[in-house]
Amino acid sequence: MGVHSRTFASFFISFLLFFYASSESNDGTVRVGLKKLKLDPNNRLATRFGSKQEESLRSSLNEFRSKDNNLGGSGDADIVALKNYLDAQYYGEIAIGTPPQKFTVIFDTGSSNLWVPSGKCYFSLSCFFHAKYKSSRSSTYKKHGTRAAIHYGSGSISGFFSYDAVTVGDLVVKNQASYYLFEFIEATSEPGLTFLVAKFDGLLGLGFQEISVGNATPVWYNMLKQGLIKKPVFSFWLNRDPKSEEGGELVFGGVDPKHFKGEHTYVPVTQRGYWQFEMGEVLIAGKSTGYCGSGCSAIADSGTSLLAGPTAVIAMINKAIGASGVASQRCKTVVDLYGQTILDLLLANAQPKKICSQIGLCTFDGTHGVSMGIESVVDVDNKKSSSGIRDAGCAPCEMAVVWIQSQLMQNMTQARIVNYINDMCERMPSPNGESAVDCSQLSKMPTVSFTIGGKVFDLAPEEYVLKIGEGPVAQCISGFTALDLPPPRGPLWILGDVFMGRYHTVFDFGNEQVGFAEAA
Repeated sequence: MGVHSRTFASFFISFLLFFYASSESNDGTVRVGLKKLKLDPNNRLATRFGSKQEESLRSSLNEFRSKDNNLGGSGDADIVALKNYLDAQYYGEIAIGTPPQKFTVIFDTGSSNLWVPSGKCYFSLSCFFHAKYKSSRSSTYKKHGTRAAIHYGSGSISGFFSYDAVTVGDLVVKNQASYYLFEFIEATSEPGLTFLVAKFDGLLGLGFQEISVGNATPVWYNMLKQGLIKKPVFSFWLNRDPKSEEGGELVFGGVDPKHFKGEHTYVPVTQRGYWQFEMGEVLIAGKSTGYCGSGCSAIADSGTSLLAGPTAVIAMINKAIGASGVASQRCKTVVDLYGQTILDLLLANAQPKKICSQIGLCTFDGTHGVSMGIESVVDVDNKKSSSGIRDAGCAPCEMAVVWIQSQLMQNMTQARIVNYINDMCERMPSPNGESAVDCSQLSKMPTVSFTIGGKVFDLAPEEYVLKIGEGPVAQCISGFTALDLPPPRGPLWILGDVFMGRYHTVFDFGNEQVGFAEAA
């Protein structure tokens, strides 16, 4: 996680949400309500997706996870989602033990473990500012003891597994038999500022067991095994109205018809772990970006505030909405040296995926370009020298190919295309992933759309721009952030709260599918 308390810190007034009530209805569902709290303007976390490879590419990336760089791995240390909040992060109350000890946790569809601070956490400052689980006070506690560690892009927790009863709303997930033993992590170390400033104590994962650290059984699985809910389904309604006191609702066991319009569009889960599915084309003002024409992978993630995607497309979107970031000199150098060559090769019908290897910036592995690992020094007196690019020029080159392709599809002139790709470099996101927009220009910004299950899902400017504050101190942030997860897991799109706030989302565990409908 990255903590960016300096950027716009003096202007930020945002909301965090916590669960204020839960009730079990006669339709076999359990409803968990959400309510809003003011967020300390100086304590703001941005949303990122991370993995070991991404850390080397993006230093501290908006958040997330991988199991030893693949799904299904096990062991004491794994990479999982970074759960941060920008405008609002949805979290709520659970209890562990008998009598119940209460904690606030993020309900996160992008990970699968439950962890809370331990009473044995003595040397991390974060633990002194959050509720701590004390096993000696619980009559249902059972020792486990296996060590566990979860690593994030800018933070981590470590500790050990324990067994106990867990209460979610009115449902008590018990450890009454070996089949139902419930594992959670007692965190004894929470270094860094990330968890120190967090408004939540821990995290409760709602993903598949394939990405569970230590292969621990997720809470959701135990709720099903014990017959505590009627259907193997849960759904999120996230209220994005900043003036509303009602924050939203998480329903275990079904859906609430009051919170969506029409019918859900369902797509199958393509890979167990995250709630991952196939997504179609991304459009800006109704025009194709050309990036996902043959399909892209995406996940629905309740623990991510923003909407993340490959840098090449995010930069296109941010340019279209007038977002400004920090210029990337590396990008500009690649465009200066090879922009015209890339354009000429595309006009000559060269295979786009092979262009960057053809000009010597990447090695083609059969599906995409990869860095050759060759270091060189930029010759400032002769910028046309091929020795002026480091091995990191591979990624900017592939972005340039995408941008030029997009312009060629729109029949732009060569002069316009060259100006466009130079401007794209200027629109690269800030190092912390944020891009600012002019609040007064909302009405002029285009609709950004995503194709899922053959249906186009639109996001209007007021839905993808996060407006913080009012009047002259108001600040607006693009809801789109860059994520470059390499194959085979990537490219990957993360449809976080920016998308789920607009579209009511159903996580159908029984049929292994995800559904989206317009939120009401």
